[in-house]
Amino acid sequence: MKKNLVIVESPAKARTLGRFLGEKYNLKASMGHIRDLPKSKLGIDVENNFEPKYSIPREKSKLIKELKEAAKNASVIYLATDPDREGEAISWHIAEVIQPDKIPFKRVVFHEITKEAVAQAFEHPRGLDMKLVDAQQARRILDRIVGYMISPVLWKKVRRGLSAGRVQSVAVKIIVDREREIEKFVPVEYWVIEVELAKPPKSKDSIFRATLVGLANGKKLEIHTQADSDSMVADLKTAKYSVLKVATKKVARQPAPPFITSTLQQEAWRKLRFSAKQTMSIAQQLYEGLPVGDEGNVGLITYMRTDSTNISRQAVTETRDYIEEKYGKEYLPEHARSFTRSAKFAQEAHEAIRPTSTKREPMQIKKYLNTTQFRLYQLIWQRMVASQMAAAVFENTTVDVKGAAKQSYLLRATSSNIDFPGFITLYTEGRDEDEEEDRKNQNIGKLAKGETVDFLDIFPEQRFTQPPPRFTEATLVKMLEQNGIGRPSTYAPIISTIQDRDYVNKTGGTFQPTDLGALVNDLLIENFPEVVDIKFTAQMENDLDEVANEDRNWVSVVQEFYTPFAKTLEKAEKIERVKMPEVATGEMCPNCGKPIVMKEGRFGKFLACTGYPECKYTKSIKKEVGVKCPDCGSELIERKSKKGRTFYGCSNYPKCKFATSFKPLAQKCPECGYLLVQRGKSTSCLKCKYRGKATEETPAPKT
Repeated sequence: MKKNLVIVESPAKARTLGRFLGEKYNLKASMGHIRDLPKSKLGIDVENNFEPKYSIPREKSKLIKELKEAAKNASVIYLATDPDREGEAISWHIAEVIQPDKIPFKRVVFHEITKEAVAQAFEHPRGLDMKLVDAQQARRILDRIVGYMISPVLWKKVRRGLSAGRVQSVAVKIIVDREREIEKFVPVEYWVIEVELAKPPKSKDSIFRATLVGLANGKKLEIHTQADSDSMVADLKTAKYSVLKVATKKVARQPAPPFITSTLQQEAWRKLRFSAKQTMSIAQQLYEGLPVGDEGNVGLITYMRTDSTNISRQAVTETRDYIEEKYGKEYLPEHARSFTRSAKFAQEAHEAIRPTSTKREPMQIKKYLNTTQFRLYQLIWQRMVASQMAAAVFENTTVDVKGAAKQSYLLRATSSNIDFPGFITLYTEGRDEDEEEDRKNQNIGKLAKGETVDFLDIFPEQRFTQPPPRFTEATLVKMLEQNGIGRPSTYAPIISTIQDRDYVNKTGGTFQPTDLGALVNDLLIENFPEVVDIKFTAQMENDLDEVANEDRNWVSVVQEFYTPFAKTLEKAEKIERVKMPEVATGEMCPNCGKPIVMKEGRFGKFLACTGYPECKYTKSIKKEVGVKCPDCGSELIERKSKKGRTFYGCSNYPKCKFATSFKPLAQKCPECGYLLVQRGKSTSCLKCKYRGKATEETPAPKT
């Protein structure tokens, strides 16, 4: 008996769907794309409307044979790939490759893998949306043109193995520009003076601090030296203090909307320190479905690549019912809260990222999830529930105090106290490193205009203006989104790629450009200014959105880019070769006596003689990690593979061939004494089956 064939991207998604569809359906996974542009050549006919020449990777041959066999025995083929441009393109490629005789293809789209959503999708299938396919194809072709045509220029002019990218190069430029702002920044000294005061009679509840903000006549004070500070401190110690003004008002703070891709990545970094790549990988698992007790495999969240804050009416109703039952009516706003995105490219037909059921509380399913899955699910669940809760109400008080001495000074005390917690009972949005702290939660007490207050103490503090902060995972994603660079599905790959290419390093959670990244960036700015221009790249993204919305032809979009780009490429071929900067080490070559410098090559930094090519002395730079080799006792050092991946190997190579891709730890395995390594938030032994939790006592190695 013939079955309906359903093709999805992954086995996990197939397992979850299989629970809802039953035995009448045969589910197969394509394992992502089944064909792509060839790796060894451009694969685009630029003279013939940029026609792509797709090829099937050798490793996909067996899979395609299986899909074709399954298609022969199907009455209908349902393409159930993800509900975005990438998913639409995967479905189109599958249909193009399989092409079974007289068997119809039907496209089914759902934003959550639940019984109701899947049933609805299969009841209302549609055809392939070729505008979405065209938009994705145009993006792929543009990316190939930039990468395939600029990279050889970098190989000739800088060194082999380098690459450029239509979006990645803009991200590198953003990081390089910020680093140069930091380098040029000149800190300026300034002083902050706080005075501790108390309403008489002095008691614990009557003490508060006020900050000097200027003179009582409204003139601002700038205190740039200790001498100026000392002078004012001396004056303020003798001043008579009285209240000039008291202003108290209640302010409502509304909850943040439920997550979209960019805000999920930002908040996961702020609160969980998950990278964008890690966040999307875990979210994919939650979306595709995990075994949850008697429920079996179930999708726990809606689709995680979205730029819409819309929420279905059913989800809002379920969430409001939960809030009323759990927290009471006072925590429920009168009307359901809706959120709209101002960004013109937001796809309002999609939903925000939310739990598929609010009733599925994080603690109820914690035992079925691993640590990272639980933490991300909890974050998504809390954000969704909080978005429908009542506003938090704060009582903000500002007190202006006059300090009368040789001059009349103006001091200000502020406090912000919770009057009604509302949504912050459950969830408070994280803050980036460059955002200001909330006001001090001090008790100013009952003060009235004209009252005198007593001087208790004074606290002068020297400070310096700070340069703009380096980008973190959160702030870089925010910057990319605000400038229209990339789209939800591209943020994580962009950030991973620029690190893999060694254009950017992440140190202490912030991004810094490498010398190589800065050099390539400058070369691209000089010779391919449009490729790294933020506004130009953002406009290109908008053009691709217009293709998806049936407002533009994809060939014309690619042609508009390619015509001037081809002319720029011709000019770039004539530029002189660029040398990587060399750093003097103070060492002399043991072979010829000439100075040794540190250079940067394809596989990282190394030492070399300045007498090259007559003297070919080189020496690798050993980056010790402070851990001994478990096999021979020599130092373990950080190395780079030919593909640029970091691994840890024995310094006694090739005599000792020990190596691991996980970070070695100084602490030995408590069970067998062998080497412990760090795997995410846990530790494991490379010899026995010991598994442990990373703690402050199991430090990461020095790098």
